[in-house]
Amino acid sequence: MIKSHQYSSSPALRATETLDETSVAGYMNADFITVPATMTVTHAREYLLSQLKTDEIPTRVFITADDYHLRGTLSVKKLLQCEEQDKAVGVMMDYSYFQVSPDDDRNDVAHLLGKGGLDVVPVVANNTLVGVLGEREIARLVEDENTEDAQRQGASLPLDKPYLETSPWALWRKRSVWLLMLFVAEAYTGNVLKAFEDQLEAAIALAFFIPLLIGTGGNSGTQITSTLVRAMALGEVSLRNLGAVIRKEVTTSLLIAVTIGLAAWVRAWIMGVGMEVTLVVSLSLVAITVWSAIVSSIIPMLLKRLGIDPAVVSAPFIATFIDGTGLIIYFKIAQHVLGI
Repeated sequence: MIKSHQYSSSPALRATETLDETSVAGYMNADFITVPATMTVTHAREYLLSQLKTDEIPTRVFITADDYHLRGTLSVKKLLQCEEQDKAVGVMMDYSYFQVSPDDDRNDVAHLLGKGGLDVVPVVANNTLVGVLGEREIARLVEDENTEDAQRQGASLPLDKPYLETSPWALWRKRSVWLLMLFVAEAYTGNVLKAFEDQLEAAIALAFFIPLLIGTGGNSGTQITSTLVRAMALGEVSLRNLGAVIRKEVTTSLLIAVTIGLAAWVRAWIMGVGMEVTLVVSLSLVAITVWSAIVSSIIPMLLKRLGIDPAVVSAPFIATFIDGTGLIIYFKIAQHVLGI
């Protein structure tokens, strides 16, 4: 690899060593080649070759001032192909380039780097080049972020080690806190059932469909949340797109609700619970599916706005929330249709 020995011991680079491991500083490579803008093509080529420690040739060199302030980048291919030997490299450099800061959070830059097309990204602090992200570093950063998001969506804190190296005690610590929180949140579902126990006693057939109703609402919400959280991570949607997201998801949920409502009608008819209960179940499924779409569209964006990672609590929280509110919808529809 290539290394700038003078800069690797600078205070600016040492300061990045104390940053959180999920920051860009935890991934950047301190081995890079810099040349001054006044250096000629001939001298820049000689310097490049003298700095190579392996057969691996970098794709870019960085043009800096004497204080390592980054001024631009230069393609190595362009440097090697230039026929004007006495031309200054500063004339050839690219002034426009994507850069990141060493204290940038991995989550904030992963979706930009994951789009591809970037093979080298300079890491700059106070206009000073402190490191680079090469193809390997970019791939590792994006992979780690995707892994963390996948673990968080299951209401579990990310693992610090590979799964097979993680002890049961560590897994307990990662999972138990969130499960206890969800347990407390789920407890209100029992309160809802108790509040409507008279309706259940009057029409015991209503109880047959409770798992179907809350399961459908939770599953629908989880689908929307998973899609939306990923779109937010990629920078495709944000809070300003809330109206468009709600319209899209409500329209989709209406189509899904009609489909599931018809299936519920057939199911209830086969069970022989009577036309009134069949109507209650079908209408409830439609209402719960639409309600789930609205809730699932709003909550992830609100959590993001509040500085809470939506990948951590969105899916399990929404499923728990819809369990209780879905039952309220179910029993309220039953009260109006059955008159109980």
